[in-house]
Amino acid sequence: MNDPEDTALPTPPGDESLLPQEGGVHKRDGLLKLATGAVGVVFGDIGTSPIYAFRETFAGHHPLRPDSLHVMGVLSLIFWSMMVVVTVKYVTIIMRADNKGEGGSLALLALVSRSIHSEKRWTRGLVLLGVLATALFFGDSMITPAISVLSAVEGLSVVERGLTPLVIPIAIGILIGLFALQARGTARMGALFGPIMLVYFATLAVLGIVNMAKMPVVLFALNPWHAAIFFAEEPLRAFLAMGSVVLAVTGAEALYADMGHFGRKPIRLSWLVFVLPALMLNYLGQGAMILSAAPEHAIHMIRSPFFLLAPDSLRLPLVILATLATVIASQAVISGAFSVTQQAIQLGFMPRLKITHTSASAAGQIYIPVINWTLMVMVILLVFGFRTSTNLAAAYGIAVTGAMLIDTCLLAVLLFSLWKWNKLGAGALIGLFLCVDLAYFSANLTKVPDGGWFPLLVGLVAFTLLTTWAKGRELMIKRLSEVAMPITVFVKSAANSAERVPGTAVFMTTAKDGVPHALLHNLKHNKVLHERVILLTVRIEDVPYVPQSHRTKVKSFDQGFYRIVVHYGFMQEPDVPAALSNVHGIGAPLRMMDTSFFLARQTLIAAARPGMAIWREKLFAWMLRNAESAMEFFKLPSNRVVELGSQVEI
Repeated sequence: MNDPEDTALPTPPGDESLLPQEGGVHKRDGLLKLATGAVGVVFGDIGTSPIYAFRETFAGHHPLRPDSLHVMGVLSLIFWSMMVVVTVKYVTIIMRADNKGEGGSLALLALVSRSIHSEKRWTRGLVLLGVLATALFFGDSMITPAISVLSAVEGLSVVERGLTPLVIPIAIGILIGLFALQARGTARMGALFGPIMLVYFATLAVLGIVNMAKMPVVLFALNPWHAAIFFAEEPLRAFLAMGSVVLAVTGAEALYADMGHFGRKPIRLSWLVFVLPALMLNYLGQGAMILSAAPEHAIHMIRSPFFLLAPDSLRLPLVILATLATVIASQAVISGAFSVTQQAIQLGFMPRLKITHTSASAAGQIYIPVINWTLMVMVILLVFGFRTSTNLAAAYGIAVTGAMLIDTCLLAVLLFSLWKWNKLGAGALIGLFLCVDLAYFSANLTKVPDGGWFPLLVGLVAFTLLTTWAKGRELMIKRLSEVAMPITVFVKSAANSAERVPGTAVFMTTAKDGVPHALLHNLKHNKVLHERVILLTVRIEDVPYVPQSHRTKVKSFDQGFYRIVVHYGFMQEPDVPAALSNVHGIGAPLRMMDTSFFLARQTLIAAARPGMAIWREKLFAWMLRNAESAMEFFKLPSNRVVELGSQVEI
């Protein structure tokens, strides 16, 4: 299995002064174009909530009577939840906390960690919080596609009850098709889905307005007084209802994680001008329809209020449109999962995976095959296991509310330590967010026996994998550093004593200083050094392309020893042999037939030394063994690669 010197490649950005500076990753696309693309990808999750959120509040596991008190109270809770959680917390404040354009819990964690680097006692706890939020997000990204697509396809039962047996097969077929399309890239998906979602949100608004005309008084639900009355008269029912009301804001965390795909301004524009008004009009329309119906009819209508907004002749087209929209809802969390995974790799919480960049204008538009197919398998198992969107609703919410609560904790540190906001104002704002997040999270804890255990289980597994990789890599690097030697000392002592043989040896390493383990291992066993020894580091920068003139940086240590740093942009595929063929300042030009590439290969041995439990060491060994091959990633010629193995106790 590969030594961390190899598995950690590519390394985080290096000397950015070497690179041409660019104004931003979204510079090449216009604001309107990106805003339209954001509607097609980023808002899919929260945009399809009207299909099931209002229904589940009244007909879910804690049903409510569809009367004026409850309808107006629930609508008021939905509106103010979207204003506080989505508009204020995420769109207005948290989206300012981007890590070089990227969003998500790990991006927020990176900013917070830099702001409190001197407060060591806080760092570990905050890192664990950020990793936990990431783990919970993976659980949410599995449930969202399942519940979204199922809820839309179930509309066929409203159109014609005889179509009910076809719901699950159709939903499975749609989901398989969606995951198969991911390799085409987020930009292409956004271009395809954008117009569809524009039509979908316009339809939501029109259906809402038409039904609001029957009961205009429903507009008064925007007054928070109705939510207060609901809590005052029936506090327990109101509290339990929040477990379903939160379904209206699921997608806010995915919205933040997807920020790298389109940028902050396009997402804000789309939300405030188009998405938020359309969603609220539809929720108000559903409430108006229920209030205007006779009590005996309202009880039946509340089981599928979204599809009943449309007249009989338009119900099937609405089902088709809603199904297309739920495919996009799934896209939001899938692309968000790709972004979060990439950040986890860069921050050292996951082994190197194959990542394909799908756009030259946005660094965040990526595709990760392993994550894609793992999500597909889990989503299909969820559909077969839970079978209805109502059953899935019991599992939905706890993961996303947990992630939102953690985001608030990280945001608090950011406001006080990095942004230096007024303590009174920041305290009041964080207090408001904590009250809302704790209420929603507590309400969702009641769902654990009914299915809420699933995202918690997924979160636990993901958290274990993330922390095991980070700890294992830390321990392995520590063990290897115990025998490390400064390169200058090595050159003076070994260059004159060891026998030099013709040719060039290239040792891959991420370390800025010290002798690579493979070099020490080679000298120890083969007793020779090549005439020319190159310590090679590859760095992936935060710009799409690095010009050839900025590709390499060379440092000479004399005695035929050189350190070379090769820079690539995120849209460029590393090709080490091609880069080395253009290097100057290292003597004679390199010839591949005279060059050998040395990679370290370690076998882990479980030991009683302080570190990790034996089972975690074995898990780390498995992850290390399955990391992407450095030889393939860097296009090294297979017949010129030498792997030197040794045993390491961690």
